[in-house]
Amino acid sequence: MADLSDFPITRRWPATDPSRIQLYSLSTPNGVKASIMLEETGLPYDAHLIDFATEDQKSDAFLSLNPNGKIPAMIDPDGPGGRPIGLFESGAILLYLAEKTGRFLGEGAEDRWHAIQWVMFQMGGVGPMFGQLGFFHKFAGKDFEDKRPRDRYVAESRRLLGVMDGVLADRDWFLKSGYSIADISMLGWVRNLIGFYGARDIVGFDDFARAAAWLERGLSRPAVQRGLLIPSKA
Repeated sequence: MADLSDFPITRRWPATDPSRIQLYSLSTPNGVKASIMLEETGLPYDAHLIDFATEDQKSDAFLSLNPNGKIPAMIDPDGPGGRPIGLFESGAILLYLAEKTGRFLGEGAEDRWHAIQWVMFQMGGVGPMFGQLGFFHKFAGKDFEDKRPRDRYVAESRRLLGVMDGVLADRDWFLKSGYSIADISMLGWVRNLIGFYGARDIVGFDDFARAAAWLERGLSRPAVQRGLLIPSKA
């Protein structure tokens, strides 16, 4: 049985089974990257809810694993060399799990780097821009008289959707060889943009038919549907 006692977070959120991956998360667009990937790979794991309402992410226990205070974070008891490893940052977790399982990185070195570049595209562009648009369109930003910040993020979100739509002109997924961590990284963000953030009309999402079809394909995957609901808030 793996010994996770070196990780203080496990005292606040004890492992049900220390031999399983321990996921600390919430079903946000970043959080579901990890849960979808774990569901897709079939790796056994325990999911621990990090509740923003009670500021779990700011607790000493959580910060002991992720000093940046963001979800998701993860402990793999069977890390490199058979030793436990703790990780944070959703993109790093995707890459780690893909390399651990040898899945969802495409076929060969060229595909691997193409998958990585699209994960970087999501982390540097899609996530920050869609998130800012959500703030200015749905949350506190809607009360700002000056609409230039909102309009800036609308324009940039449309541009990013255009990039995605163009790439999908000759393929079903971001890699020609098939579904990968590139798709997993973006599904939750696009879903939130037109759903939770209510920005479908303001970004003209229906202008991007190929991106819309890609989203539908991705959301139809059973592992994606399960991952979107993990960890449960019940």
